[in-house]
Amino acid sequence: MNVVGHGVDFVETRRIAELIERHGRHFLDRVFTPAEQAYCLGKKRELEHLAGRFAAKEAVLKVLGTGWRDGIAWTDVEITNAPSGQPAVALRGQCAQIAAELGILRTLISISHIDSHAMASALGLGGPR
Repeated sequence: MNVVGHGVDFVETRRIAELIERHGRHFLDRVFTPAEQAYCLGKKRELEHLAGRFAAKEAVLKVLGTGWRDGIAWTDVEITNAPSGQPAVALRGQCAQIAAELGILRTLISISHIDSHAMASALGLGGPR
C-alpha cells in the first residue's frame, strides 16, 4: 500500500476542558459519537482520552486535506478501538466519500497523551497508482 496522506495534530487537554465547561453536552454530542463518549467518559483520564480523539479527528482531516468544511461533521470521523486497545478509524458521510475519491483504502491512527496534551498521527493508505 502507498501513503496517500499524512496528518498530525497536537491538543491541550485544558482546551477540551474549557470547551466542555462552556458548552457541556452540546460540545460532546457535536464532536464525539455515542461510542466515543462511552469509551472516554468516566475513565480515570477522561480529558486525556477526549483530547486524544479530538486530535485524531483533526489528524484524519489533514490526511483528507479538507478541514471542517463542505458538509463535514465531526462525527464523520469516529475513533474506535480494537479488542487489543489499538485505535482505529471509521469514516462516514463526506469523509468516506472524500477518502474514496483519494483512493484511501485504510486509515491508520496513533494517539498519545499526557496530563496536559494529546497528539495523534494519521496515515491514509491506498493501493498502487
